Amino acid sequence: MKYYLIAGEASGDLHASHLIAALKAEDPEAKFRGFGGDLMEAEGMTLVRHYRDLAFMGVVAVVLHARTILAGMKQCKEDLVAWKPDVVILVDYPGFNMKMAKYVHSIALCPVYYYIAPKIWAWKEWRIKSIRRYVDEIFSILPFEVDFFEKKHGYPIHYVGNPTMDEVTRYNDELRKTNNEEDRKASIIALLAGSRTHEIRDNLPRMIEAAQPFTDKYKLVIAGAPNIAPELYKKYIGDADVEIVYGQTYNLLSKATAALVTSGTATLETALFRVPQVVCYFMQGRHLIILVRKILLKVPYISLVNLIAGREVVPELVAHQMTVENCRRHLASILPEGAAREKQIAGYEEVAARLGEPGAPLHAAKLIVKKLTAY
Repeated sequence: MKYYLIAGEASGDLHASHLIAALKAEDPEAKFRGFGGDLMEAEGMTLVRHYRDLAFMGVVAVVLHARTILAGMKQCKEDLVAWKPDVVILVDYPGFNMKMAKYVHSIALCPVYYYIAPKIWAWKEWRIKSIRRYVDEIFSILPFEVDFFEKKHGYPIHYVGNPTMDEVTRYNDELRKTNNEEDRKASIIALLAGSRTHEIRDNLPRMIEAAQPFTDKYKLVIAGAPNIAPELYKKYIGDADVEIVYGQTYNLLSKATAALVTSGTATLETALFRVPQVVCYFMQGRHLIILVRKILLKVPYISLVNLIAGREVVPELVAHQMTVENCRRHLASILPEGAAREKQIAGYEEVAARLGEPGAPLHAAKLIVKKLTAY
């Protein structure tokens, strides 16, 4: 069968590449084409356009590059019609992908499947109407999405497990083959300050200042985002004794004693490495943010760890709550001998249990092939 995949960022490229590998195992005659990145191409997908060409974040950037984005959509539509796939598989990236879903549905080209669904449970819940119309199947990677889609909106989905569980498990299995895990533990506080310029600007200086009293015992190490130049980090590090590592986030987390983490998949990765953390997300314009959060945000937490657990496992310091003093106090509580450390680690076990066993790409691939065969 012919599979057309569309992913629009680095994480989507990673997860889609694993799905392609699993689909090849289930369907030896499979052919792949689409929009994505290097990892998808390495698994054998014909890359029509790299996600870097269309990766514009924020309203201003989108407006300024509207012509490029529209040209990318036009190219994708024309390529879909020319190649005539058996299925289109969308990977997150809802702004672009929901428009492609609508187009594919409008011309009755083929089924549309979503792997890693839009986060409409957090905001833009009205998108459920478009999902009903234009998406045939959702293969979810977050267990709480089942209640949201099925119980709240009556839209059946398939929970297949979480690919981050696969990736962390795979890393730890390799680690056990080559090293003694206990020997790798070091006196490190990991700083995961996000992958966007404004996240680093707003959070990293506060993280470093909050952790300074502990530098007599702990080394501060930043997990550098691949798209951020070292010069930007150095601007906010100043004279502080802080190391930056690139492409080594899992290696860093496997050694870290504790972590300060900006919200995102990184909070879940940190939890699965059983590293106690404080979630830090400062934003400019705190009064406006408080108001907007109350009106628009439909969930009580911002971290995947707490959303999956359904309760506060890790502290979340958001907007005005993200002060140096608050961050320092919570950090002290999760270091060895800290009052909250063991309770947080116990909470991680609950999160891991809710995610289930590894195998998300394989579970999704089996269901996709089964449904297409019966289609």
